[in-house]
Amino acid sequence: MQGFGDENFEGESGLEIQKAANAELDDDGKPSRTGNLWTASAHIITAIIGSGVLSLAWGVAQLGWIAGVATLVIFSAITLYTSSLLADCYRSPLTGKRNYTYKDVVKNNLGSMNYYYTVTFIYYFGDFFEIVILFVCLKIISGQTMYVACAMVQYANLCGMVVGYTITASISMAAIQKSDCFHRRGHENSCSVSHNPYMIGMGILEIFLSQIPNFHKLSMLSVVAAIMSFAYSSIGVGLALAKVISGQGERTTLTGVEVGIGLSAAEKTWRMFRAFGDIAFAYTYSQILVEIQDTLKATPPENQVMKKANIVAVSTTTAFYMMCGCFGYAAFGNNAPGNLLTGFGFYEPFWLVDLANACIVLHLVGAYQVFAQPVFSAVELRANKKWPKSNFITREYKIGIGKNRNKFTSVNLMRLIWRSSFVILATLFALILPFFNDILAFLGAMGYWPLTVYFPIEMYIAKNKIKKWSRRWLGLQLINSVCLLVAVAAGCGSIQGLNKALKTYKPFQVKE
Repeated sequence: MQGFGDENFEGESGLEIQKAANAELDDDGKPSRTGNLWTASAHIITAIIGSGVLSLAWGVAQLGWIAGVATLVIFSAITLYTSSLLADCYRSPLTGKRNYTYKDVVKNNLGSMNYYYTVTFIYYFGDFFEIVILFVCLKIISGQTMYVACAMVQYANLCGMVVGYTITASISMAAIQKSDCFHRRGHENSCSVSHNPYMIGMGILEIFLSQIPNFHKLSMLSVVAAIMSFAYSSIGVGLALAKVISGQGERTTLTGVEVGIGLSAAEKTWRMFRAFGDIAFAYTYSQILVEIQDTLKATPPENQVMKKANIVAVSTTTAFYMMCGCFGYAAFGNNAPGNLLTGFGFYEPFWLVDLANACIVLHLVGAYQVFAQPVFSAVELRANKKWPKSNFITREYKIGIGKNRNKFTSVNLMRLIWRSSFVILATLFALILPFFNDILAFLGAMGYWPLTVYFPIEMYIAKNKIKKWSRRWLGLQLINSVCLLVAVAAGCGSIQGLNKALKTYKPFQVKE
């Protein structure tokens, strides 16, 4: 291994080396960015289209044709709109400097609330203690509270996603083994499969992939993951469409599942809440939008490219969501399963369902890194600021074979130990809490409204100085309020699911 400082630049002048170094640096002295419209679109699609797309048929079944389709369209529009607002906040309003993370965007756009006017007013009409108390309160609210709250929600959501993806990937891998077992031994066999070995295998693979230095190096992995998401979604849509065309589609209604025997009005309401939440959260990617935008080249302006990427990704995603939700509902009717692929059974065509599950696994392997990179970066940046002269934290060691040893890859000891520990801990959580997807639904409910709706809207209002009670202000607050109600309803539904899961909870025992 060889440190970065040990290269031999024999034959090159110092001036030429300096010019080459400057050409590879961005406007803030960091390495030059290479991202473009298509890499950003791939990152977004990888983040949005999770295996949750396969539950949309169930969501449409709970709401029916009218409310189900309308909900898909409405939340698609809301996500596209608020994401565009957030893209405009990437650079600080006063200095024009880049914000590398979501929390930095919030800090620089909402942390400068002007509380001095209020203090000045109170100065003439109140006493000294009132001034001090008000000043301190406003200082806390305007600065640190927003910043810290955003960071807590964002990183809790991101950490939850990687644990949830570990569990979901293991379910798909176990489904492949179970399907093959039925095919070899016959349908009468139980073919029980443990998920634990697959969770451990997923963790080992992610330890290696987590050494990818940053978001800028994830482009190829995101492209592969995006292709896989299209593949398994297309298989699900194709199987559902084939069932409808063959005349085997089941009964559907305008209002979805009907109250009657086996379904009370209360249970119908809970299901509708969960369906609203599933559809809303299926579009969520704001927690990593700023990090994706930070991979784009400086020219053309990042916000313009990001808005185009939002349109490409959200439009493509919505088309697939509509097909999965509507064709799945048409195929299975009011009995639509929670996972579209399991509705076709583990039998025939077993190879096609196996292929779809394999695509899910490959997609989640890439999506894991997309959601983990902001967490990795946050800890590493803090460590670099605190101990800038530590070789353990800052030194990169190049590893390669033969003459290309300096061009292969590099290893950093801090990155190796910290990221490996994070993956191991996430895998351990997945093993201990196999019902973590219910926890993830709760985290998603709590994180959806502030990250996707509240902060982008509030920053837009502050940045553009929109007057209170104006038409635009009222319209923005209406979106804010509706999405808050959806998040609260979905949170209540996820708590009910958690309550059911805890009653049958057995750690390290997950079998199908």
